[in-house]
Amino acid sequence: MLPSRPLLHAAVFALTVLQALASDTFIAAVYEHAVILPDDTDKPVSPDDALALMNKNMDVLEGAIKEAAQQGAHIIVTPEDGIYGWRFTRETIYPYLEDIPDPAVNWIPCTDRTRFAPAPVQERLSCMARNNSIYVVANIGDKKPCNSSDPSCPSDGRYQYNTNVVFDSEGKLVARYHKYNLFRGETQFNYPKEPEAITFDTPFGKFGILTCFDILFREPAVVLVSELQVDTVLFPTAWMNRLPFLTAVEFHSAWAMGMGVNLLSANTHNIRLAMTGSGLFTPKGPAIYHYNSGTEEGCLLLAELSARPRLSPTYPTAVNWSSFATSIEKFPGGKDTFSGAVRRDIFTFSELRHKAGNYTVCQGDLCCHLIYQMANKSKDEVYVLGAFDGLHGSLIKYHWQICTLLKCKSTDLDTCGQPVETAETKFEMFSLSGTFGTNYVFPEVLYSGVQLAPGEFEVLRDGRLKSKHGTSKPLVTATLFGRLYEKDPPHPLRTSP
Repeated sequence: MLPSRPLLHAAVFALTVLQALASDTFIAAVYEHAVILPDDTDKPVSPDDALALMNKNMDVLEGAIKEAAQQGAHIIVTPEDGIYGWRFTRETIYPYLEDIPDPAVNWIPCTDRTRFAPAPVQERLSCMARNNSIYVVANIGDKKPCNSSDPSCPSDGRYQYNTNVVFDSEGKLVARYHKYNLFRGETQFNYPKEPEAITFDTPFGKFGILTCFDILFREPAVVLVSELQVDTVLFPTAWMNRLPFLTAVEFHSAWAMGMGVNLLSANTHNIRLAMTGSGLFTPKGPAIYHYNSGTEEGCLLLAELSARPRLSPTYPTAVNWSSFATSIEKFPGGKDTFSGAVRRDIFTFSELRHKAGNYTVCQGDLCCHLIYQMANKSKDEVYVLGAFDGLHGSLIKYHWQICTLLKCKSTDLDTCGQPVETAETKFEMFSLSGTFGTNYVFPEVLYSGVQLAPGEFEVLRDGRLKSKHGTSKPLVTATLFGRLYEKDPPHPLRTSP
């Protein structure tokens, strides 16, 4: 049956209003928080003491949320572990947990405090969002009771989950995500039985949610972007920086470019554990970022982003990552190779002996090609071209393919692959490519001082990572970081697939 004319007009009018309300851009914020940590203890603290510690952290977060809202932000992301820290056993974290309902219950904790069991943290976060008319993303702990009818039920009768929550500008709980890929030390939490691909829609785009270690795996990260077509990924993290390829700003910016989405990354700030580095990253590079290992202070970042980057006329074109590399003969340079360790991964390296040259280095199924010209060749610095094709990780293993132009720690080739933060050599040009067996490749360029290079490099459609002009600062590394998800072995710690 056809709708009546008045109903049809009303539907058209409503659609027009929605389209008018939908924004082409939005203002996003992330807050890097220096978490106030609880005292180390072997025994659980009282619920009152747990809440007191969480309120101290929420006092700081509320200040950042108010400031972001005053500057026009539509949404703010706060860090993983940002409300209570990470020093816990399964027993000692319990007083900090709340039962977080499914968002389908349509709940505004700020105005409906008695509907469920007491949830003071959710109530306060909801009120922060509602009172400041801003979406708030936070990381807290969820507890879910279970019993012997569930064969996977833990012996203490409950599941405990590392959980992200999102409250909209009215304070309503609109998303709940249980972290699927726990880091090896997160024994206080359970693995969800299945990966959750959580999305929600706003007037400024479609959003998905990840937490920290999730970003290195297919589920749910790739599912959110490639299958569910989110525009922006919300990313609370407690990321420990690992040179040369896995500093927070370096990899998170590269991931946003490689996946073609916005990534709102909020890191915790703890210098002792090398935790710093947050940003608002886009398919074209960082809109703004922060990395500071010399202070104990938090940092608020804001930027205006495209709400639907795929619809932008400047959206990057699709890349065939192996097109160029498989179309050329191997370069003569690179025949004299040696092995070197990047952490525990054994790379094949070749020293760049001259100021300019063409090199090829291969390992496994991967051949890496480099064309380069240095602006100056220092006798005190050595650079190499490196290739790695294999499993990374000691317990949880996952398959990497990496091509890298890398500065060594010293002129001793045995130091190639060791962490380096500073350099003195600039490059007039470089072009890096590889015979990747994956479409998931993340382009990284890192300058001296752990600084990014926005606008100074490009990825061509044939898979070349290429400098646009000379590097404005000395180069630490230029890297193509590939992930072969289909070659990952089964996860050793999950009892369910």
